[in-house]
Amino acid sequence: MSELANDTLLRALAREPTPYTPIWLMRQAGRYLPEYNATRARAGSFLALAKSPALATEVTLQPLERFGLDAAILFSDILTVPDAMGLGLYFAEGEGPRFERPLRDEAAIRRLAAPDPHAELRYVTDAVREIRRALAGRVPLIGFSGSPYTLACYMVEGSGSADFAALKTMLYARPDLLHAILEVNARAVADYLNAQIEAGAQAVMLFDTWGGNLGAAAYEEFSLAYSRRVLGQLVKRSEGRRVPSILFTKGGGQWLEAMAASGADAIGLDWTTDPARARRLVGARVALQGNLDPCAMLAPPEMLRRETRRVLDAFGAAPGHVFNLGHGVLQHTPLDAVAALVDEVRAYSTKLRRLAGTG
Repeated sequence: MSELANDTLLRALAREPTPYTPIWLMRQAGRYLPEYNATRARAGSFLALAKSPALATEVTLQPLERFGLDAAILFSDILTVPDAMGLGLYFAEGEGPRFERPLRDEAAIRRLAAPDPHAELRYVTDAVREIRRALAGRVPLIGFSGSPYTLACYMVEGSGSADFAALKTMLYARPDLLHAILEVNARAVADYLNAQIEAGAQAVMLFDTWGGNLGAAAYEEFSLAYSRRVLGQLVKRSEGRRVPSILFTKGGGQWLEAMAASGADAIGLDWTTDPARARRLVGARVALQGNLDPCAMLAPPEMLRRETRRVLDAFGAAPGHVFNLGHGVLQHTPLDAVAALVDEVRAYSTKLRRLAGTG
């Protein structure tokens, strides 16, 4: 087993007692950091940055140099998999990711094939290896992928969307075609995450960013069923310890019990979900991660600290909580706010455990 100086995250994901609540942040390496912006400018583009293992390593480590975070998360993008499938990912200035060749006809869908993560996505696994070397056992490294359904949303639509009408039209008019895409995506995502684990990822997260745009029956059929398939294929142990998996469905608070039965070790909660209710529903079956509103980071420091304490109180001192935001760090988040958040989580959760006699 490779030794970790700080394995608090992994122990929390295993629902083991920890002296404090570990914290990491979705999009913790991003545009709110001046050093990230400098590295991105040096790279020339977001894709050039993401596809350079050396630069991806550099930006992955940047937030750890500033803040006392308990994990690093691989710097990459959820759309690397469909890009490797030949859909032509590019980033339009001010418009986010787009695909040159979205999946709109049956012939293109039938030609779709899962990429070899050791070939077309080698730059990602190379980055994982390089990040692990650079971390030198400091904190664990989290790998990730978009969920099969969330990837399909972009692959069919060709970009982000307010309503994903093209995807939803396919779902209702030709569900067989959407299932064909999801079948390939599930194989691709499982292979991709396993390749990250093989390269050194010590936990993995499945981002089902758009699963919450579905109705209950459609969520089970088109999103959760395929996330479950991915989770069932993941390598469960590496380097002598369990590799925990986290499933995050933004807007998925109404399906917590089904998500807890998915095979994931932890469920990510967005900020609309009541943590106390979530814990009552899932019991001790899974760890929980979340769930401060990212906009709380824009509030005055004392208001932010108050909201942080409120979240920690809602989760309680029992084992099995990882503090995070309910979604990614916003671009204009002040650096002082991140520092205050990390400090408050560490200090207040330590106090809660001392009062509860746990940890």
